[in-house]
Amino acid sequence: MGNWLKIYGNRRVLSLIGLGFSSGLPLALTASTLQAWLVTEKVDLSIVGAFSLVGLPYALKVFWAPLMDRFSPPWLGRRRGWIVSIQIMLTAAIFFLGYCSPSSFPALVGFAALVTAFFSASQDIAIDAYRADVLRETELGPGAATAVVGYRSAILVSGALALILSDHISWRAVYSLMAAVMLMNTLFTLAAPEPEIRVIPPKSLKEAVWGPLTGYFKRSGAVEMLFFILIYRLGNVIAGAMTTPFLLDIGFSRSDVGMVNKVFGLISTIVGTLVGGSIVARIGVNRSLWVFGFLQAVSNLSFTALALIGKSYPAMITAIGIENICVGMGDAAFIAFMMSLCDKRFTATQYALLTSFMAVGRIVAGAPTGAVAQALGWPIFFSLSVLGAIPGIVLLARFAPWNGRGRAALTDAERV
Repeated sequence: MGNWLKIYGNRRVLSLIGLGFSSGLPLALTASTLQAWLVTEKVDLSIVGAFSLVGLPYALKVFWAPLMDRFSPPWLGRRRGWIVSIQIMLTAAIFFLGYCSPSSFPALVGFAALVTAFFSASQDIAIDAYRADVLRETELGPGAATAVVGYRSAILVSGALALILSDHISWRAVYSLMAAVMLMNTLFTLAAPEPEIRVIPPKSLKEAVWGPLTGYFKRSGAVEMLFFILIYRLGNVIAGAMTTPFLLDIGFSRSDVGMVNKVFGLISTIVGTLVGGSIVARIGVNRSLWVFGFLQAVSNLSFTALALIGKSYPAMITAIGIENICVGMGDAAFIAFMMSLCDKRFTATQYALLTSFMAVGRIVAGAPTGAVAQALGWPIFFSLSVLGAIPGIVLLARFAPWNGRGRAALTDAERV
């Protein structure tokens, strides 16, 4: 316990729980929770489906990230100034969204949701940059872990809790309450410390746009590094895309999936993330990527076992627990690894670029999984998903060697 307090107890790491919570809160309000609201208001399903486009700002955020590297608000420093400003705008956007009428003015709801998603994606840019700037190298793993814990906890609040509240109060009241919670998140930002190293921002917008790109791609293996980021978690992405359909197909109810896969799965992920963060602090990012890479791959076999056993609650709980704990540990190491690649002058843009590639890998790899599972059957599908982890593990030898920091990582001189 004393070691955990030492790892997670300092102000830099601890403040990221609140900032992670602030980052995660708006997501469901423009996605699953909003869809539930639209359905209860009898909005046409074709329109409900079109609302998925509201999430585009999360995929496109790299295009305005340079503005947040170049310009600094005149209060609270380069990163925290942006965060608290956006939090206030997010509060207003969520409040306004709650006062729109999906049945009468669905287009206005779509506009309000798009504005909310834009500010939410902008907040992600600022918080991700702040996290990479404020943490010391030995704190990258624990910092990534606490941010993930806060993020996933917030999704539970704006997702599951919001849906439960909607059965008892109006949707307007639900969104107003979430707006109030969003405003309270400014307290986390005010309490967060400033980064120890003062970095001179880009002197022009041109430098803010081209500096992070030229700075990244001039290093050896830059393109291959993006490919590595694209595929490192491929095995888990393939398996995760079909987890819910698989559980329903072998006989579990939607309530079973909701309680065990979502709630228990979330708790397991949080535990895995915290454990993973502490391990990263002990053995370093590179070795953690190796250990967790193998664990994530092998964890898919727990679903192979469940597919062979059939409907069994103990087997289901075990499989979900193993998979989510291993994924949580991998999250801590992989996020820490991406943060270590960023030049602090251009953290917002470079981190947005890296996470965009990670998102592309998730979307592209998940698309054909349904057809593959249907053709092969569940046991073979989950067994073969383990092979998806092999390319990423092979590339670890180059980009995260066991006894080194990796050739593509920035040196201390390049960071200043």
